[in-house]
Amino acid sequence: MKKYLALLLIMACLPLAAKKDPVRIVTPASCERIVYVGRTLVEGDQVSLDWSGSYLRIAFRGDYLAMKVSDTKKNYYNVWLDAEPGPEADKVISTFGKDSLVVLYDEAAFKSRYGKKGPEVHTVCIQKRTEGEQGLTTFSSFITAGEILQAEPIRPRVIEFIGDSYTCGYGSENSIATDPFKPETENQNKTYAAIAGRYFDADIYVIAHSGMGIIRNYNSKLKGYTMVQRYLNVFDNGFDEVPQAPKWTADRMRVKPAITVIYLGANDFSVSLQPIKKNFIKNYITLLKEIKAFYGEDHPILCLSAKRDPELGEYVRDAALESGMKNVEFLGFSPAVHSSSELGASSHPSYAGHRKLAYAVIPYIATMTGWPLTDKPVK
Repeated sequence: MKKYLALLLIMACLPLAAKKDPVRIVTPASCERIVYVGRTLVEGDQVSLDWSGSYLRIAFRGDYLAMKVSDTKKNYYNVWLDAEPGPEADKVISTFGKDSLVVLYDEAAFKSRYGKKGPEVHTVCIQKRTEGEQGLTTFSSFITAGEILQAEPIRPRVIEFIGDSYTCGYGSENSIATDPFKPETENQNKTYAAIAGRYFDADIYVIAHSGMGIIRNYNSKLKGYTMVQRYLNVFDNGFDEVPQAPKWTADRMRVKPAITVIYLGANDFSVSLQPIKKNFIKNYITLLKEIKAFYGEDHPILCLSAKRDPELGEYVRDAALESGMKNVEFLGFSPAVHSSSELGASSHPSYAGHRKLAYAVIPYIATMTGWPLTDKPVK
């Protein structure tokens, strides 16, 4: 017994064997094997973005994925693991602060999902739910247990969407029209734009900001600075001051869009005011010219009008006609496009309302691009 106690005392005094930390591979966010969809700015190892609906795809070996990220405010992101992005995300994360380490999936998460033996190679999609008003995100690096592989490249089908709060998904996760806006319930992934993209198996470029108009923003904010000017920037970059951002050029795109869809005008008619028609048409044609300058005179453009004011449809239709440009078409929505049960925060469309919009828009996109309609669900 004495010998046994003595042995225990000796063992207690021995140093514990150091537990080895798992090997981690740090890859710069600017690595070309990581695919970003949307407007970004690459500076050294870092990649910055702020447009609503921007996303990235990453493929890697092993059972661990984290990222080093900074944010000027606080944004929310949808995340999907080993799955095609759908209406519901696997998880939602937030980005805030400087040089934050966000662990997306660790060994325990993979074991819980797959058990003892999961796939050797994983794919993750990370999509920005919130708009530029909520801040600019800068990705510095991704940390994995295994090597970063080539992610799925930009798809052959790409649609560009230009819009305001509807295209941003303002209140899309709410189900009551009187609900107040909260960044947590803004989800670009549940908009007509994201739904149409999923239907066509297309990537989408989203250039949208709540309150933006053609000649006048909501309640006349930022006079003289509308989506016509903002469209030319790399960054959305905030609502309260005119951004001094670098300019965007079409040659930065790996794949140019097959069609551009514009959904603007509701804010021009907001707060019981109505813009002068000739000024509205002049600015709208300026935006059409900017798009054509990027993609060529044959590039298809679909011009949508919101349900806010009956005359808005006339304004948008006449702008499309008076432009005299090729492949510019018009689709107007009447006030009956949504019922009260299909409205989210501040009477913006809920996910149910956005699905209804997508049902109307999808046939026009199919006709203008030549993409076939199928029996695929619209969701």
